[in-house]
Amino acid sequence: MAGTAGTPGTPRVLRAMNDRAALDLLLEHGPLSRTRIGKLTGLSKPTASQLLSRLEAAGLVLATGTTEGRPGPSAQLYEVNPAAGHAAGLDVTPQRILAAVADITGRTVGRFELPTPGRRTGTPVVQQVTDALDGAVKAAGLARGDVHRLVIGTPGAFDPTTGRLRYASHLPGWHSPTLLEELAAALPMPFEYENDVNLVALAEQRLGAARGHADFVLLWNQEGLGAALVLGGRLHRGWTGGAGEVGFLPVPGTPLVRQVTKANSGGYQELAGSQAVPRLARELGIEDVPQGPYAEAAAELVARAAQADDDAHRHLLQTYATRLATGLASLVSVLDPELVVLSGASLTSGGEPLRALVQTELEELAASRPRLVVGDVREHPVLRGALESALATTRDEVFDTSR
Repeated sequence: MAGTAGTPGTPRVLRAMNDRAALDLLLEHGPLSRTRIGKLTGLSKPTASQLLSRLEAAGLVLATGTTEGRPGPSAQLYEVNPAAGHAAGLDVTPQRILAAVADITGRTVGRFELPTPGRRTGTPVVQQVTDALDGAVKAAGLARGDVHRLVIGTPGAFDPTTGRLRYASHLPGWHSPTLLEELAAALPMPFEYENDVNLVALAEQRLGAARGHADFVLLWNQEGLGAALVLGGRLHRGWTGGAGEVGFLPVPGTPLVRQVTKANSGGYQELAGSQAVPRLARELGIEDVPQGPYAEAAAELVARAAQADDDAHRHLLQTYATRLATGLASLVSVLDPELVVLSGASLTSGGEPLRALVQTELEELAASRPRLVVGDVREHPVLRGALESALATTRDEVFDTSR
């Protein structure tokens, strides 16, 4: 019996598969000629021509320029139509909401920052979210209705069994049990939420140091200390969304922290979190310890220690590396990952000197020996991960030509 339209193996589905393959190639390589697309997909020249005509008629590709500087006649080039779809991302911290809109190619076309000064703000969370989104949409020259999907990145995680935000008591206003319902009512597009460190791992997996790796741990150290776990190519979130909340991990070298959810801290956070770096620097007699937010102070101190040649700064970097490896050893012993990515300003500012020290310490503290690398995605990695997550679903919807 012949298959019906939409059944795997039918002409419609095969055409859709070829269409998606061509669109993915255009996203990866940029403008390509008809001949080049045919070679990369294995399609004949007539079939590639039909494919491009179909995608152009659907508004998914544009003819743009011609090949130049090569022997023979010039060839028409094609690219993905940037306006075929848009997605948005939000990076939420206690101090601000950073919003951005990207076109279907991944290019950021609008960005907006909304200050949210902690408990002093009287603006409801839903309005903060919509104000931040509207600011980015306006900066992109678009309307809300042009955005296909939104991904919101926050510290902690929304418990799937209760709908409430957990592991982030420092984020005021975000703990209402009806918040997700209120956001769904206020937003005109589908939205998802994700832990901020998980989004950094997604950005590194798609664009950075973890490309091509199916099993890795990302250790993040900036305002807070956390981890993301990617197993078999997929994020592992845990039963309540709390997988990777390693700041609460009891570790040697610091007193046990009890009632950790009330303290919003734990042993590993106290030992190796950003707030520990300025304190350690003072204990070592380092002068000129930066004032201000501890995450910024820690990043400056670690960067300085990685370059300095005096005993105090060398001791600071070595002690910090040992503390980081102490917590990592537990993760590595349980998960045995292929790769560990160091991310967040308090880690990336140390560059290769810090990475090498942590690698050496970890090899003495854990039986398995994953490779350590410094993250590549440095500019607003949470926001970049949110955009990548939103774009992945948007592309699946927009590029589906089988419907």
